[in-house]
Amino acid sequence: MKRLRYFMAAAMFTIGLNATAQCSFHNDAFKSGEFLSYNLYYNWQFVWVKAGTASMYTVQSNYKGKQAYRASLTTRGNSKVDNMFVLRDTLLCYSSLDMEPLYFRKGAREGKRYTVDEVFYSYSGGKSNISQHRINNDGEHSWEKHSFSYCVYDMLNIFLRARSFNPEGWKNGYDIDIPIADGNSVNPAKLRYLGKEKIKADNGKKYRCLRLAYMEKDGNRYKHIVDFYVSDDQNHIPVRLDMFLKFGSAKAFLVGMKGIRNPITALVN
Repeated sequence: MKRLRYFMAAAMFTIGLNATAQCSFHNDAFKSGEFLSYNLYYNWQFVWVKAGTASMYTVQSNYKGKQAYRASLTTRGNSKVDNMFVLRDTLLCYSSLDMEPLYFRKGAREGKRYTVDEVFYSYSGGKSNISQHRINNDGEHSWEKHSFSYCVYDMLNIFLRARSFNPEGWKNGYDIDIPIADGNSVNPAKLRYLGKEKIKADNGKKYRCLRLAYMEKDGNRYKHIVDFYVSDDQNHIPVRLDMFLKFGSAKAFLVGMKGIRNPITALVN
C-alpha cells in the first residue's frame, strides 16, 4: 500500500511554476483541525480482506518560527495482513500558509524494510532549492542538494496544494505534469482526469466524485499507480482510492471526516 499516501491530488495548474513566485498558492479547501479516516482493503487470492486503516490530520502550527500547516498521514496494516505484508508508514509535512512546501518526512516499514526520507525546501535567487536525506534499511545516510527554476513537491505537500485547484473546464484525458521529490531523487509524474462518478464511502454515504489517475514515469512510458476519487466540491476530499501495487491491489474508502472547511455539496442520495 505504498502508494496510498502518495496521492490524493488533483490539478489544473502548471506545476512548473517559476520559482521566482516563491511557489505560493491559495488554499480554499481545508482548515486547521481537519481529520480524515479510511479503511484499507487488500486483494488476497481474489478475495478482498480488511487490511488496516489510514488517517490524515492537518493543523496550523509553526515551522522555524513561522506560521505553517502541519499535516500527518499514517497507514497501519492489521495483524491478519501482517502475515502477508507488514505496513507501518508515517508521513509528515510542513507547508507555509501560502502553500509553499517547507519540509517532508516519510518513515516507512514495508515488509522487512524500513527507510526514512526527508526533503528540506528553501527559496532564493529565483530558485526552488531542496536538500534530500535518506536513511536506508542498513542505517546508512545519504544527502543530496539541488536547485530548480520551477517548483518541486513531495507526495504530501502536493496533496495539500492540489486540493484547491479548480476543476472547471477539465476534459476527459486532461494531463498535468508534477515533479515529485523523495529522499534521493526527483521523478516525473502526472495526473490524468477521467471524468465523474458516484462513489459510496464506508460511512454509508454516496458522493459525486472526480476520478483521476496518478502515473509515474517508468523508462519511456508512464506507469499507472492509482485511481483516486475526490469529492466534486470545494473540499476535494479523497473518498476512494484504487491502488495498483507490486504485490497486488488495494483500495481505501473514506470512513469519517471532521473539521471540514466548506459545505459538502458533493453528497448525493
